[in-house]
Amino acid sequence: MIDSFAFSQAFSLLFSDFGPWLYVIPGLIIGLVFGAVPGLQISMAMAVFLPVTWSMDFLQAMLFLTSIFTGGAYGGGVTAILMNIPGSSSSVATAFDGHPMAHQGKHNEALGIGLGASVFGAFFGYTLLLLLIQPLAFVVLKLGPLEMVMVVIWGLTLIATLHGGAVANGLIAGLFGLILSQIGMSTTGTMRTTIGNPYLIDGISVVPAMIGIFAASELLRLRGSDYLVESSENRHISFRKLITGFVMAFKRPGALIRGSIIGALIGAVPGVGSSVANLVAYSEVRRSSKHPERFGKGEPDGLVAAESANSSSEGGSMTALLALGIPGGAATAVLLAAFSFHNLVGGPAFIRDQRDIVYSIIVGNMGQVLLLAIIGLLSLRVLGMIVRVPLSYLVPSVLALCAWGGFGITGTIAGPVTVMAFAGIGWLMRHHNYPVAATVIGLLLGRMTEGEIVRTLQISGGNPLSYLVERPIAIGLAILMISAVALPPIMRARAKRQKQQRAHASDK
Repeated sequence: MIDSFAFSQAFSLLFSDFGPWLYVIPGLIIGLVFGAVPGLQISMAMAVFLPVTWSMDFLQAMLFLTSIFTGGAYGGGVTAILMNIPGSSSSVATAFDGHPMAHQGKHNEALGIGLGASVFGAFFGYTLLLLLIQPLAFVVLKLGPLEMVMVVIWGLTLIATLHGGAVANGLIAGLFGLILSQIGMSTTGTMRTTIGNPYLIDGISVVPAMIGIFAASELLRLRGSDYLVESSENRHISFRKLITGFVMAFKRPGALIRGSIIGALIGAVPGVGSSVANLVAYSEVRRSSKHPERFGKGEPDGLVAAESANSSSEGGSMTALLALGIPGGAATAVLLAAFSFHNLVGGPAFIRDQRDIVYSIIVGNMGQVLLLAIIGLLSLRVLGMIVRVPLSYLVPSVLALCAWGGFGITGTIAGPVTVMAFAGIGWLMRHHNYPVAATVIGLLLGRMTEGEIVRTLQISGGNPLSYLVERPIAIGLAILMISAVALPPIMRARAKRQKQQRAHASDK
């Protein structure tokens, strides 16, 4: 329940003067820029600007940093839509249908849909946080490694469905990613396939690999083209079409609400976050669709699900930070550092003693989302101009950014080398019709899955089945996962059989 007195105090803190809001618009712009540039991560932007918050009070610092978080969540989808290059791992599924729409000359509508879904998803996530922060914190405390294994496996099930009819190609590509994720020191301290290279001790750096396999390989594929969108008529940036796309997102409530719920719930699980939420939401909306064959070819529902999920996961990730004092990922780890700057610690005591501040942060973030709708529409007029830049200028400049981003992540030559190596791998996979997204999913989730399985085996004493019986949440997640995988094809087969029976009966 909401404490009405603390809630009224929160409004007083936010609106007695506009001091806390002075930093929101710059934060949103910073987030949009860092999210849209491949190799520049949201957490990197937050870390770079963290020292600036020394001179701010706590509420101003939190609103500034969370506005970077909010802007970056959408910014990563801009290049995913326009260039098939996810700006971050949380925008991988955004490219599946967003880029085909742009390739068809519907980039204005796709950008508008993405913004509308992001605004709704983020607002939904923070509303859920406002209403359910204490119950959600209780549920998160009940999640152990076995439950997290179930969530991650749910994300891995997407591998088999990423490539339409060529399921075998998708599975092979996903297995390749899982194999690559095992390079380096294991969770138990065993060294694997490093071939004596010290740069591989910690495994393959995921972000440079993702930049290479998505961004650089896509740029190599574009050789011989003049523009991202070939038709000059379709390269026009239309504010009216951006608005049309923004409204279209709200005309697809099924995908919008489902993606937002999945994003908020998965985002609340520490260590899982928006990358998995983005993929699981896309998978579930596709599986439950009456026309799954349209996905991957420019289906707006896929774009809506992906963007609403990665944005609503932001509110979910704040649950663990505020209620438990546990950072769910790199971005919330920076927010935790801001807590320590101001001699505060998140957790049950923080919610009990500083409830007005908690409400201020949540309501302030809801206000940021509304500002994102305005700033996003205005900035898209500029960001959308990328479709009018000749590829002879765009490709070398973005390749340079990719190499620089790889170096910025690792701090060594291993970053740019990883980018270039995976650019070649990605080009070969695209040339031979293997989905690069499946390999990225395997690479992203493989190491995480291994760690959670090892912890489950340790806790269960080597008998995970008997341990499963004692974990009702894990059983529930397993049932949901099996149902999500099995029911849609069964229902489609049943509908097809009934259609054939009706056609046969009419022939008689």
